[in-house]
Amino acid sequence: MSFDTNLDQDTATAIDIDRSKGDFTFPEKHKYDAGRGLTKATVDYISDVKKDPDWVREFRHRGLEVFESKPMPTNWATKDLENIDFDIIRYYLSDGERPKRSWDEVPDEVKETFERLGIPEQERAFLAGVEAQYDSEAAYSNMKEDLEKQGVIFVNSTEGLKEYEEIFRPWFGKVIPTGDNKFSALNSAVFSGGSFIYVPKGVKLAQPLQAYFRINSENFGQFERTLIIADEGAEVTYMEGCTAPKFETSTLHSAVVELVALEGAKIQYITVQNWSSNVYNLVTKRGMAHKNAEVRWIDCNIGSRLTMKYPGVVMKGEGARGEVISIALANDGQHQDTGAKMIHAADNTSSNVVSKSISVGEGRSTYRGQVHIPKHLKGCKNNTECDALLINSNSRTDTYPAITVRGNQHVTQHEASVSQVSEEMLFYMMQRGIGEGEAMSLAVNGFINDLVREFPMEYSVELKRLIELEMEGSVG
Repeated sequence: MSFDTNLDQDTATAIDIDRSKGDFTFPEKHKYDAGRGLTKATVDYISDVKKDPDWVREFRHRGLEVFESKPMPTNWATKDLENIDFDIIRYYLSDGERPKRSWDEVPDEVKETFERLGIPEQERAFLAGVEAQYDSEAAYSNMKEDLEKQGVIFVNSTEGLKEYEEIFRPWFGKVIPTGDNKFSALNSAVFSGGSFIYVPKGVKLAQPLQAYFRINSENFGQFERTLIIADEGAEVTYMEGCTAPKFETSTLHSAVVELVALEGAKIQYITVQNWSSNVYNLVTKRGMAHKNAEVRWIDCNIGSRLTMKYPGVVMKGEGARGEVISIALANDGQHQDTGAKMIHAADNTSSNVVSKSISVGEGRSTYRGQVHIPKHLKGCKNNTECDALLINSNSRTDTYPAITVRGNQHVTQHEASVSQVSEEMLFYMMQRGIGEGEAMSLAVNGFINDLVREFPMEYSVELKRLIELEMEGSVG
């Protein structure tokens, strides 16, 4: 379905998000640079620098083979994807240092980057642990001592695969196999950075863990790989933030995130991204929920030239639950192609998808979802809600729900709506002394307010800052 509005464009012309907090860069100081383009030599260079064990090197080369064999996706976002030139991308940049455990030891320019973004401040205030990635590698990684005593592991993926192989390796690449799609294969070939988290049986983290991913270099590709395992009865909340400065050339971000919630465990994964408009954000995220386990994605997508992201949950055990709550804002020249995948693979499983999108100027937002309930199961439930807000006559939204339910022992429901900020609504508020820009901001914030409450307090404040529409002086 495609929808347009006839709202006069003068009521909402130059809506923009304040990205000044992240739009800065420092001169590059890299000890290791894999150069431009992707070949077997590139993969070997990365493996050599990272001192990969043989099984990881083999995994990378297999990823390269699959990437080269798979064509670019042609069923959606084709025009945007054709603009990616894999031959000019730099696939690995690093200063060669291990992540610092003390903030004082972090290099000055990296420290200043994250201090300007508020990372250490947030850690002191409310986080149980923080990892900060700068280009290809983590620059800082720290966790509170009491969690270490409980057996919680929170390190970058390189440390995870080397120092905790007996926990890491059995699940690595199992939730999202290399051949899942072209970009998961690309990540498999050149992955670097990302988080490895293991929460032991029965341990319930009261405070969230956070990772922050920062792209500093031009023509760069960031390919972090995150694996989170919550053992039986464990609970963890993980939050990630992402920024990049605005370059004239394209930047690629292609992450893979795998979540494993064992029996009775709960994982909540929260993302607030604020990419600049030159970033192609093409990521694969999926969780596996075992018996009576829960995987919950809370996702906010702002910025980027093109985002293709569809967090998913495979409900593998009876009584498992999956949920995706997402907010997307597409501005001029941006396409937010987002959604969710819910795969029911056991009896009495339940899933919930709530998606809200905002299209501004000539921005385009797309909801693309998949729900699959096979015939042999019983007692499965799904709820899918897709709501879109269009700001003016050039805005566009599309909804492509694919809900496949076989058998007659299940309950599913789907609701979709498209609305616009009407002239009457703006007129009503302006008659009460509210400026046009503030009125538009109130309308948009009201549209997403129920979902913003789902974010932890600390992130809801950040989210409202990002989604604040700077209308004053730019309307009419």
